[in-house]
Amino acid sequence: MKHLFWLAYLLPVIGYAQTPAKTSPYDSAHFSWRKPVPRNRLRELQPDRPGITESPFTVDAGHAQLEVDGLRLLNSGSGNDDKTRELHAAYTMLKLGLSRRTDVQLEVPIYSIAKQRPAGTDEWQERHAGFGDVTLRVKHNFLGDDQDGKLAMAVIGYVRLPTGGPVGDGGTEYGVVLPIDVELSDQINLEAQLETDLNYDREQATRYLGLMPSAALEWDFAKKVGVVIEGVTQWNTEQRRWQASTNIAPIFKVTDNFQLDFGTHIALNRLSDHQYFVGFTLRR
Repeated sequence: MKHLFWLAYLLPVIGYAQTPAKTSPYDSAHFSWRKPVPRNRLRELQPDRPGITESPFTVDAGHAQLEVDGLRLLNSGSGNDDKTRELHAAYTMLKLGLSRRTDVQLEVPIYSIAKQRPAGTDEWQERHAGFGDVTLRVKHNFLGDDQDGKLAMAVIGYVRLPTGGPVGDGGTEYGVVLPIDVELSDQINLEAQLETDLNYDREQATRYLGLMPSAALEWDFAKKVGVVIEGVTQWNTEQRRWQASTNIAPIFKVTDNFQLDFGTHIALNRLSDHQYFVGFTLRR
């Protein structure tokens, strides 16, 4: 009987050892930025790109993640309004997993070009080029960090510093993002978020409040290929009108730690930006 007892006790342990440990790496709280999660126990790569809607999952403790817009073109304005155009190159988000549920993020716009074409003219004016506004962010997951459940939630807080000179917004900005993720099936996830921002208007030298709810459907229709389809709306106390866009972005999961994406944001009214982008995510 004693031998049977020990056999019954050891069988689950033996079975666990023989099974690849790809579920939650957080079976204990001793992992941190100083003691990284073993690479064979990393969770599935969950970047915040390519859409506006962000992931509630943090970077695994002790690991770094790089999310980069290689190129992003933004066009806005229509009809008789002034037109604006921006080009961002190497727009970089660097993340570091601090602990079980928290990571810290640094958003660095390496190079941006901003131009404006006044109504009734054919030439672009007021060209500004250079380094943009740096943003410091912290994400904390408070539900579903192990990726095993059907629901995950987090909160992201950020402060954007006016480091960009004429390219940037000209003042310190703040924001809070509340993202959630609902697993509908093994291949389909529904993500949604509400973002609240305190922005700065350089021309008026005033601050205004912005709201940006969004929702995205991510469908992995093949082992290495997926697509994100997203709807985004924006409202602020300055314009007091809603902006709307729909976003489509194919995703290519080249490896467990490297992902490529490209896509477009299609403006649904004249206040929204029309965007094109290509980028990647790399985890170390």
